Amino acid sequence: MIVYNVTVNIDTSVHDEWLQWMKEKHIPDVMHTGMFLENKICRILAESEGGISYAIQYLCPDLETLERYQRLFAPALQAEHIQRYQGKVAAFRTLLEVVHQQ
Repeated sequence: MIVYNVTVNIDTSVHDEWLQWMKEKHIPDVMHTGMFLENKICRILAESEGGISYAIQYLCPDLETLERYQRLFAPALQAEHIQRYQGKVAAFRTLLEVVHQQ
């Protein structure tokens, strides 16, 4: 299993609207691609200058499926996010391999 982790810092001026949009629009759009098994939004519990940080995590069955998502769906979904929150958001992505889970 692969965890596709997107760490996001969002400006406080748009935080509430962004969080609602993520829950009601963006994450459902990502899940509707059929590439992920589950998702979660985790608020990062650390002080951050200029914003609030989150880790958005998507569970993917394997790297092949993730690569398909990145090729077919990610560019448009990421562009929509950037266009909507340009200048108010910073994001980076990390891939994690699940080596043990109970």
